[in-house]
Amino acid sequence: MENKEWKLLEKVVMASTLEQKRSRRWGIFFKSLTFIYLFLILVIAVKSPLLGKGGSFKEGVGHTAVIDIQGVIAENEQASADNIAGSLRNAFEDKNTKGIILRINSPGGSPVQSGYVYDEIKRLRSIYPNVKLYAVISDLGASGAYYIAAAADQIYADRASLVGSIGVISSSFGFVDLMDKLGVERRLYTSGENKAFLDPFSKQKKSESEFWKKVLSVTHQQFIKRVKEGRGDRLKDDPSLFSGLIWSGEQALELGLIDNLGSTGFVAREIIGAENTINFTLKKDPIEQFIDKLGMSVGSSLAQSLGLTNPGPLR
Repeated sequence: MENKEWKLLEKVVMASTLEQKRSRRWGIFFKSLTFIYLFLILVIAVKSPLLGKGGSFKEGVGHTAVIDIQGVIAENEQASADNIAGSLRNAFEDKNTKGIILRINSPGGSPVQSGYVYDEIKRLRSIYPNVKLYAVISDLGASGAYYIAAAADQIYADRASLVGSIGVISSSFGFVDLMDKLGVERRLYTSGENKAFLDPFSKQKKSESEFWKKVLSVTHQQFIKRVKEGRGDRLKDDPSLFSGLIWSGEQALELGLIDNLGSTGFVAREIIGAENTINFTLKKDPIEQFIDKLGMSVGSSLAQSLGLTNPGPLR
């Protein structure tokens, strides 16, 4: 009997030892995998000392600097004023830069961010008068994106590009009737008669709507002024030009919103005369990009599970 118990105990110990060995092997495997992954990221970062500069770089050879403006123009996005302005400064300061192209594919965004970039372009062009800056619109160059493009020496686009949308929009929702149907009582406490300005859970006030329209109108006039400053007498006298409409590249050419039809390669080769291009767009290093993507993925999943949404911005 004791012999059987001893054998059983021996089997249990052996099984436990084997399980521990397997766990150690898997632990070593995953740790090695993580190390290899981080090592590869480090190698990529080291091999890219000019992070954000892509293309065939040759010391002493003139090149066209390319800066991408893609997606929504906003403070925490890739197309933020800080990123674009930093890219512009690096491009202008590079002694081998023969010309700069803003490669635009954006629906616009914050008028404040667009205004910052517009001012920075004007400042840098005054410091480096011999370096011309061109805007090339691919699929879309609308609203705040066109605001920025207007600061360029010339604007190019494709025949089918969408250009314009010179206007300002602000949108929200009203939930008053829905709350009444659900029997929900709104309790709002403020200090200051306009502190609950445009509250979506309160009835809309005519005085507030009229005031907000004036704010939008002032912002619109600022937009129009910058476009006229940038484009000058190239703009046609058309009453619909600043109405918020958007046109094809072919129509935009007729209206004076762009100077000609052409791609980034065409402008670099035929206009600037430096076919070799280098991308000066500031980008985060691979590790930061990975962390941001992981964080965005987790945040997006959490927001969806909670049913959270963000209000539409002024644009």
